[in-house]
Amino acid sequence: MRKMIFLLLALPFAGLAQTKSVINTSRYFPKSGKWQAFEKAVSAHAKKYHKDDFAWRVFTIETGPDAGGYMIVEGNSNWTTIDGRGDLGAAHTADWETSVQPLLQDKFSTMYLTFSSDLSTVAQTAYTEKISINHLFIRPGFRTEIMDNITANKKLWEAEGAKTAVYESSLSGTPQFSVVTRYTNGLKERDDVNATPFIERFEKANGAGSWKKWLDNMKAGVESQWSEILYAKANLGSK
Repeated sequence: MRKMIFLLLALPFAGLAQTKSVINTSRYFPKSGKWQAFEKAVSAHAKKYHKDDFAWRVFTIETGPDAGGYMIVEGNSNWTTIDGRGDLGAAHTADWETSVQPLLQDKFSTMYLTFSSDLSTVAQTAYTEKISINHLFIRPGFRTEIMDNITANKKLWEAEGAKTAVYESSLSGTPQFSVVTRYTNGLKERDDVNATPFIERFEKANGAGSWKKWLDNMKAGVESQWSEILYAKANLGSK
C-alpha cells in the first residue's frame, strides 16, 4: 500500500520531468566550396558529442533569406535539463573549433523555441524529410490575436489532414511563432490543397466571414513574416 501511495504522489512530478517541449535551433553558413567538408565535420561532431536530450537533427535550407545555410535542431529538452547542462568540456570545444568553425562564414543565428501541442496537428516527434516554416513576427500586445488566427488555421489543417507543428520563440529576439508544415508525402502535397483557393477552403473550415477576421488580425498583429523550405539530412545528425 505504501508503495502504491508513493507512486501516486510521484506521478505529477514524473509528468513534469518528462515534458520536453524546448528545442534550440542554430543556423550556420559554410564558406563557398566548403559544403562537403562542413557536412562531414558536423556529422562526426554530432555523433560524438550530441546525444539524448541534446541530439541534433540537421536540415539544409533550400529557399528564403537563409538559403544555402544549414539549420541544426538540438533537443527535445526542457529548461531544467538545459539549466543543468554545464560546460560541454574542452574536448567538445576543441573539436568544434578545429574541425567545424574554420569552414564557416561569420553569419550565424540561434534561438530557443517551445512546442505548442494545443496549436499543432501533429506529435512533436513525428518528423518528416521535407518541411516548410512560416515565421510570424508578432507586434507587442497582439499575441492573443495571432494565437486566434493559428487556432483558426488549425481547423483548416485538421480538415485537410495537414501535419503542422507550431513553435513559439522563447527569450530569443523578436517574438515569433514558427509554423512548421511536415510533408509526409513530400512537397507534392501542396498541389492537392492549392487546387482550391485558400479563402474558400478557410471559410469552409471556419465559417462565413471568418477570413476577414483572420486578415484583420494579421494586419494588426504581424510585424513581418517570411517562409522557407528545408530538407532533413538524417545522415548528418546524431545517431
